[in-house]
Amino acid sequence: MSKKDTILQAATSLFSEKGFKQTSIAELSRTTGAAEGTIFYHFKNKENIFLCILEDTRNRVIAELQRYVEEGKFETGLDMIEGVCSFYFYLAGKMEEQFLLLHRRHPHELAEVNPVCREHLEAIYNSFVNGFEQAIHIGQKDGSIREMSPKRTALIIFSMVDGLVRFKTYNLYDAGALHKDFLELCRTMLQKK
Repeated sequence: MSKKDTILQAATSLFSEKGFKQTSIAELSRTTGAAEGTIFYHFKNKENIFLCILEDTRNRVIAELQRYVEEGKFETGLDMIEGVCSFYFYLAGKMEEQFLLLHRRHPHELAEVNPVCREHLEAIYNSFVNGFEQAIHIGQKDGSIREMSPKRTALIIFSMVDGLVRFKTYNLYDAGALHKDFLELCRTMLQKK
């Protein structure tokens, strides 16, 4: 692993665990064994490190979701909704540090003033919203999902699944215990009566 990758990996852990503002370059230097000058050789500043992490997270999330949807064998649009919801839970567990980072306050505050940060966050969240919207369109065509606004419904489903992941992120409740109930609720909410 390159020194740059080592710095990014350590920064991801520190930012997700302690927060961006509470992590110093000195601490990152101690953790990686890289001199502060080496860190600044690879990255302009701490915000640049954060944006690199966010870009990597964006690329990974989008690629993983795209691969899942392309390889998925969904019989109906409703099955696809359930699959994408389950995949979001899976991905949040697989990329736990990155999701903890996404769920912290800093990325959203930075997105208000930094268009690059905003673009990365929107791309991450929109990838799932678009996946849900696509599934709703498919489900409405195949008859498994009733007529409703695909975009609004996709946003609501994303908000719910992300909320459950946040329960796990902050150790508020075992989101896994709600997984089956959540999917049943989605099915009830979406399917034709």
